Amino acid sequence: MAGLKGARERWVRTGGIELCVAELGDESRPTVLLVHGYPDSKEVWTEVATRLADRFHVVLYDVRGHGRSTAPTPLRGGFTLEKLTDDFLAVADEVSPDRPVHLVGHDWGSVQSWEFATVSRTEGRIASFTSMSGPSLDHFGHWIKQRMTRPTPRRVGQLLGQGAKSWYVYMLHTPVLPELAWRGPLGKQWPKLLERLEKVPAGDYPTPSLPSDAAHGAWLYRDNVRSRLRRPRPDAYAHTPVQLITPTGDAFLSERLYDDLASWVPDLTRRTLPAKHWVPRTRPDQLAAWISEFVTTHESPETKAPKQAPKSDMNPAYAERFGGQLVLVTGAASGIGRATAFAFAEAGARLVAVDRDAEGAARTAEMARLIGAPEAWGEVADVSDEQAMEKLAAKVADEYGVVDVLVNNAGIGLSGSFFDTTTEEWKKVLDVNLWGVIHGCRVFGAQMAERGQGGHIVNTASAAAFQPSRALPAYSTSKAAVLMLSECLRAELAGQGIGVTAICPGIVNTNITATARFAGAGDEEQTRRQKKASRMYGLRNYPPEKVADAILRAVLRNQAVVPVTPEAHGVRFMSRFTPRTLRALARWEPPA
Repeated sequence: MAGLKGARERWVRTGGIELCVAELGDESRPTVLLVHGYPDSKEVWTEVATRLADRFHVVLYDVRGHGRSTAPTPLRGGFTLEKLTDDFLAVADEVSPDRPVHLVGHDWGSVQSWEFATVSRTEGRIASFTSMSGPSLDHFGHWIKQRMTRPTPRRVGQLLGQGAKSWYVYMLHTPVLPELAWRGPLGKQWPKLLERLEKVPAGDYPTPSLPSDAAHGAWLYRDNVRSRLRRPRPDAYAHTPVQLITPTGDAFLSERLYDDLASWVPDLTRRTLPAKHWVPRTRPDQLAAWISEFVTTHESPETKAPKQAPKSDMNPAYAERFGGQLVLVTGAASGIGRATAFAFAEAGARLVAVDRDAEGAARTAEMARLIGAPEAWGEVADVSDEQAMEKLAAKVADEYGVVDVLVNNAGIGLSGSFFDTTTEEWKKVLDVNLWGVIHGCRVFGAQMAERGQGGHIVNTASAAAFQPSRALPAYSTSKAAVLMLSECLRAELAGQGIGVTAICPGIVNTNITATARFAGAGDEEQTRRQKKASRMYGLRNYPPEKVADAILRAVLRNQAVVPVTPEAHGVRFMSRFTPRTLRALARWEPPA
């Protein structure tokens, strides 16, 4: 069976047709039932299904008229939501007769699954429902009516925006032409179009049955869309917990379609994903993580994990935006790096904590799992080592997936005049503070760009990037370079949906002062100055957790340059409007 290695196959007969059903995993475990969309077959779920099979009994089936399932005769009237519900119940009763199934739908698989999750005859057969890129036609109908009966400029704009995105729906209602197109040139070009426009990886998807699948599937729209949008059901309330995954780059569906969803779904979990429409193919790691977490939480009253309410000081949007995403933080063993790792973990992100300190990275990963990360790993790497970073990037992509958010945080401090700073000291600071950022951006940013589904890079600069100082020539130079690198990279990657942020913390109470070097000072003097700097930073006592919050907020808002502490804001302002004052301050020689 193409793409589904090791799958068991069976046939389910219902309503005069035969459905091809594939199964993976242990049948004694909870059943996850995956329903594909248009113009797909069950193979669209291959990457997700194989990732879920270690933990669940995974079931996929070709919707009637698609893949290896047979088509109804005649086609007209053979694809109504009522008949699709019959098919779902037949499959569920066959593969999981004694336990409710966890339903997952994409595109038209989600549209029909909304029907399953809201009609009375399926109550008790669905334990949970994960929806992506496919609204309930009933909810959509009410959404349209509300905006037409009570129009405002904003609502009219929403209607027009979704109307433009739904151009293909009008085309599929025309007679004969869609069938001719799919069986002709469109069917041949579709794989290349998906690869070019949606960045869907080439391979064994779509299957050779695509032209006939798409021709048959046109009746999904013709049999259901107009009738339901005109007369939406007034009782379309979900009788099961729902997880809504919304790709923010979906070319076919507006995020605004789901604005009123909470009134229809008593138990709703929202997720947003910076990706395009075909997320089962482009973001299988992310989907598998979210589905696994949701299924485990809602499996049964006996095993159900208690829902964790977001902490009062945590923005709920963080969990919606970062939950399940893969985040990599360098310099994660302590300070701002550790606080940032914990903040992402608290938001439900999967985490890779990277540091030269293997024990520290492992501790951060362990704590991240306790805080809320569904998965967290500690990795050892020296960011200044190009080959080590390339190996790390290859390992992360192979074992954990493509990184969604990269935080290049690792850095070292160095104080001392220009002529006291040796060439070796210059090289060490630039290797870590600048080249470490360059290596991270290059190896992980390239993976983001190749995936073509967006992402975000955060580079830790400093308030010293704005402020010249006779005491910090090497450090300030490295951080100013990071700032400009971030600005240049932001311009280059903007067209690929990858944001880049330079974070400029200021004076923050971390242990960087304990490891900072002072050029020209002997061992005893080094220790004395480190202790003095630590006391000063301790008295300032600005916590790294506030920097971590600024990082999450910057990614959420896609901000370019973010000063954090009050002094960082002040120096940023002065650098733009009173640079002569900064130059005068730069001449001040701090006491030894």
